[in-house]
Amino acid sequence: MQVLHNRFSNKELKRRMLEETEPRITISFYKYFHIDDPQQFRDELYVRFYEINVFGRVYIASEGINGQISVPQNKKNIFKEIIYNAHPQLKGIRLNDALDNDGKSFWVLRMKVRNKIVADGIQDPAFDPSRTGKYLTATEFNKLSDQDDTIVVDMRNSYEYEVGHFNNALEVPSETFREQLPMAVEMLKEHKDKNIIMYCTGGIRCEKASAYMLHNGFKNVYHVEGGIIEYVKNAREEKLPVKFIGKNFVFDERLGERVTDDVIAKCHQCGAPSDRHTNCANQKCHDLIIQCEKCAEEFNGCCSHECKQH
Repeated sequence: MQVLHNRFSNKELKRRMLEETEPRITISFYKYFHIDDPQQFRDELYVRFYEINVFGRVYIASEGINGQISVPQNKKNIFKEIIYNAHPQLKGIRLNDALDNDGKSFWVLRMKVRNKIVADGIQDPAFDPSRTGKYLTATEFNKLSDQDDTIVVDMRNSYEYEVGHFNNALEVPSETFREQLPMAVEMLKEHKDKNIIMYCTGGIRCEKASAYMLHNGFKNVYHVEGGIIEYVKNAREEKLPVKFIGKNFVFDERLGERVTDDVIAKCHQCGAPSDRHTNCANQKCHDLIIQCEKCAEEFNGCCSHECKQH
């Protein structure tokens, strides 16, 4: 009988992952392409991932696939074969290895069918997500971002921007991507003839954002290929100046990858320099905050005295 869903508790699965001795690696990937039957595609891929002990979070929709996974190091090549052969459009899909890559990022495989792989709130039937801006390599980004007629736009949430971003990047202050898209258009409406460079963590949000900007009349729209993860990796390999400062927020147990030693954020409780994200220990709150180690001890990992008392 094929296994199509997890059968064990989170506690048990986390214990098993932490006891593993086989090294793991964390990989992210995405691709916009049409899937005729997302549920069938999901089920077939789940079986193959389960067989090689993949953990992580994968979203599938008629518009494509978006995944962040942890795979045993000795199964990476098998994983690549599986994903490359899952659909003709996935042949050679870019796989982003994490920057801080010990692989201990997930302990359960969750694969869900959704309406969209990125919730964007776009209702316009004329919008074409495949008509995107131009990709920029690390070298191209460094050169273009230095020009006076260029605006670099961060298409991540405020709590991601807070701990790390590209030099002089414009923040679109919001908590969701669907809010950001119209806000970005409004904020940049006086700059339609300038170079607009958009970026995000792994590329999936800024790629769709670049298409939305073109849809709204912007001319010279670019996005960083592979997002922050690919940019930093390539900049380091090519010994280029790394223009991203601070920490790259990631949506797994690590909550961040150190890019530079700069600490540009502050503890939300005492104001001391800190870029240590944590979820409030009160499970009825569980708010994501920046909390220094001193306040973590004082508040027992909670975001307030009220939550600590609870």
